[in-house]
Amino acid sequence: MNVIERIKGAETVRSFNINRSVVFGVALLLLLSVAGTLLVPQFGSYTNLRSMLLLAAFLGLASLGQTLCALLGGVDLSIPYVIGSSNIMLAALLSWGVPWPVACLMVLVGGIVVGILNGALSFRLQGQSLIMTMGVGLAVVGACQIYISIGSVYGGTVQGDVPEWLRDLSSIAGTTFGLPIPPVVVIWIALAAVVVTAMSNTSFGRSFYAVGGNRLAASRILISEYRTWLIAYAISGAMSALTGMALLGFAGGGFVGVGDPYLFTTIAAVVIGGTSLMGGWGGYGSTIVGTLALTLLTTLLVGLGLSFAMQQAVFGLLIVPIVALYARDRSMRDKI
Repeated sequence: MNVIERIKGAETVRSFNINRSVVFGVALLLLLSVAGTLLVPQFGSYTNLRSMLLLAAFLGLASLGQTLCALLGGVDLSIPYVIGSSNIMLAALLSWGVPWPVACLMVLVGGIVVGILNGALSFRLQGQSLIMTMGVGLAVVGACQIYISIGSVYGGTVQGDVPEWLRDLSSIAGTTFGLPIPPVVVIWIALAAVVVTAMSNTSFGRSFYAVGGNRLAASRILISEYRTWLIAYAISGAMSALTGMALLGFAGGGFVGVGDPYLFTTIAAVVIGGTSLMGGWGGYGSTIVGTLALTLLTTLLVGLGLSFAMQQAVFGLLIVPIVALYARDRSMRDKI
């Protein structure tokens, strides 16, 4: 078998895995939709659907970077801390009178810098990305709290006037060009379309699969593993910062713990969607399915009156069999 045939065979296996993951995710979506409609009053109401779509948009934005990192075989646990830091920093900058375009740009650039730092450190210490990114995240969120708490005792909470445009951006009652869709949802859909298209049809997107699937082969065709690693984590930092800013408009005030729910839900969305945490196959299209499924499941559990602890237990019980199912794939076993 020559090299071209091997490449085609690998592409066929990857396509099969992605298709199987999407089918499973869609089936899970349908099951949760039916269960929610039958068990929770007003589950399928117009207001509840808009609310679920809005929450899915926040999780979807935060999970974009996590997906790219996972495709390389990495994990970014700094996401919730960057979200919290961006949230309180934007609130603080706005309360200090910094013009909102400048404040948003500063926070976005800060997220990118943190992402690049995560990428550089985790690349040099591969296999330790989980601990490394968590350490960087904790350091960043601590530094932000210290900085904004100078002269105040409220480092983790920042109250102030949130611009009306930012409130409208993330409000459940927000509209886009007259359509009853919150602008942040439209932003998520637009970004998702760009990312899914780029990952499937450009050399930039295929480089993630090449590096995650076979680093040696990727280097032989002149794909820089280091550069790809930096780009993935830089995007993750940027998306985390964007999520934190959007959540400021949603909550109406800065709170450092606003990113805490995203510590493992971004990973859960990636796993439920079927993207391999060991790299090489999956994609953001699959993560979108996982994001929607996770949002539906959360809404269903809340509607049934389950506590947060019980919700976490259900998430765990859902993830374990999914990972076991994907691990049965021969290509995955060979990679392990």
